[in-house]
Amino acid sequence: MNMDSVKVTVNGNTLEVTKGTTLEELSKLYQNDFKYEIILAKVNGIYEELTKVITRDCVVEFFDLTEKGANQVFLNGLIYLVIYATKKLFGNQIEIKVNHSLDKGLYIETSRRITEESIQKLEMEMRKIVQDDLPITKVTVTRFDAMNYFEKIGDQTKKDIMTYIPSTHVTLYKLGPFYNYLYSQMPINTKCLSHFELTYLHKNGFILRFPTIYMKDGIKPYQHREKIYNLFKESREWAKLLNLENVVDLNRRVSESKIEDLIRIDELVKNAKLLDLAKNIALRKDKTKIVLLSGPSSTGKTTTTNKLVLCLKSLGCNPKMISMDDYFVNREETPLDEEGNPDYERLETVDLTLFEKTIKKLIAGEEVEVPTYNFILGKKEFKSKMKLDEGDLLLIEGIHALNPKVLSHIPKEEKITIYLSALTELNIDNHTRVSTTDNRLLRRIVRDNRTRGNSVEDTLEKWKKVRNGEELYIFPYQDVADYTYNTAMIYELGVLKTYVEPLLYSVSPESPYYNEALRLINFLRVFLPIPSESIPTDSILREFIGGGCFKI
Repeated sequence: MNMDSVKVTVNGNTLEVTKGTTLEELSKLYQNDFKYEIILAKVNGIYEELTKVITRDCVVEFFDLTEKGANQVFLNGLIYLVIYATKKLFGNQIEIKVNHSLDKGLYIETSRRITEESIQKLEMEMRKIVQDDLPITKVTVTRFDAMNYFEKIGDQTKKDIMTYIPSTHVTLYKLGPFYNYLYSQMPINTKCLSHFELTYLHKNGFILRFPTIYMKDGIKPYQHREKIYNLFKESREWAKLLNLENVVDLNRRVSESKIEDLIRIDELVKNAKLLDLAKNIALRKDKTKIVLLSGPSSTGKTTTTNKLVLCLKSLGCNPKMISMDDYFVNREETPLDEEGNPDYERLETVDLTLFEKTIKKLIAGEEVEVPTYNFILGKKEFKSKMKLDEGDLLLIEGIHALNPKVLSHIPKEEKITIYLSALTELNIDNHTRVSTTDNRLLRRIVRDNRTRGNSVEDTLEKWKKVRNGEELYIFPYQDVADYTYNTAMIYELGVLKTYVEPLLYSVSPESPYYNEALRLINFLRVFLPIPSESIPTDSILREFIGGGCFKI
């Protein structure tokens, strides 16, 4: 072999390439194998940008935006494209804020009024920049130089957040005349960012839509989720009232020893909203016997239901509680996925026949045996009985509780439905949101390690199936709920950091989940740790970190 060449294995095939060849150059040999442009690679299992130079024998995998890690890089590139095009079209004074996800897109607000026509112009400008194939260049600078730059352009939040980054140097990305810090690897040019659409929402906001890993046929038409949008809006307006809009604001509370007051305020507000919800339920108790609570994984359904029981009792109601998890089929009857593995996310994992029979008898005033699912043995055990007396309410919680196939024989007006979601109010900065999915994932890593002894790898392995199940069986029904309730605590990521960071560091570079663990470590590093001593025992967060007063 030539001393100036190295062996590279791609898709099981080994070839010799010249030392100094970039991943971008190598990727051109394989582009025809992909539906979308190659945007990211793994070298010996570690994500690398396409500017990476090959200097030794290695194994390389290429990815387009249909892969999870590459999709995140693609999205961050799109956000940068929006920022650049907005300033180029409307001037440097206009600011945008990337707020949160909304129907497989990102809701973005502008600092000045926009119209449908201006959004059409913005999309045209973005497509022109894509066509121009501008480079996105990686630049390493000192942290203080980066802070000076962001102060100079008036981005005080980004400047302040550098205070919490311990590195002496940081990586910025240059697009046109602008530099930005986006907490992620990035595409190497704008050419690969052609897959997007903009949807005008109102005078200060629009939706950036793009293909996700859950979309088989590209970008879907936008469907506005009014209830989720309003829940986000309400949470953000409350956070703004407290001058708590980003990580810098949260960290300042920690460093000034004001975090205990914030914890108490946050818990007080959450409890007040839950009591308001209970009052609405109590007003309908003469016509309604059943309250159904649903939500994706790790939204705190069990704790919220227990707290709602107490709120209802304080109003003179007599609620009783059932978990659909106790109606799982016996383990050997669990349906299988396409690969022949147990699929715990489908509705068929619930013994609907027994569940429906039990609820019918309860509503009829009969006493029935109710099961408790033994997760160790993988089967239902019948050790207790339940009976609904006149005026009693039955609260049922479970991920499938809002599925129209559940209790379909009961008229809608005789059921109250509640959708729970953990919608964090915080941004890292104006251009970088805190993902609600990441918030829930961190909760689950901590809980599953504490209660089931699961490693980070165990949880991450299951998480992909959990997320697929949510997309198919939970999110489609979120709009049918009578009420929505936000279970995210504004302070919680600082608390979760103290529990989850040591677990994430335990993931070996040889693990297939190392890249995801590293991504979460990098995400958390801008948060100051928050001790858990002041968190009340009835807090939703206790469901995950432990020390709660409810049986989980």
